[in-house]
Amino acid sequence: MERREPRAVPDPLAIVTGYQQAVDRFLAQTIGANFAAIIGHEARLLDALAFPGKFPLGQTVATPGALSAMEQAQHIPPEFLLLHKHGQWGELDPDDIRENERSLREGSRLFSAYHTRLGEKVWCITEWDRSATTLLLPEEY
Repeated sequence: MERREPRAVPDPLAIVTGYQQAVDRFLAQTIGANFAAIIGHEARLLDALAFPGKFPLGQTVATPGALSAMEQAQHIPPEFLLLHKHGQWGELDPDDIRENERSLREGSRLFSAYHTRLGEKVWCITEWDRSATTLLLPEEY
């Protein structure tokens, strides 16, 4: 029986950046090759979500407002979920980052904040028991 090497855990920031660059190229020039690149990078995003991160996401859900903001700005939920799952908390102040690191150790709620291409803020919150992760807009909290 052939022995397989374990797959390396992907770099979440590199995967998200690659996807975002593919979308930017497509928005600049809507040709088939650029669309195919989006599809390839989207598959990498989804594949990377299957790898363990710093914590499990549980059931993933999004509010209508968050879905609308992401759609308008040409984002998909895995972009934010992958970063969140790997502890790349987005645009948080140092106190909130320290609180997330403490929450990882002690089992409290985890929080990230990101901006879409159009400047809308999207929050990502994982419950203390890691049963669910929600993407939402601040005003939907």
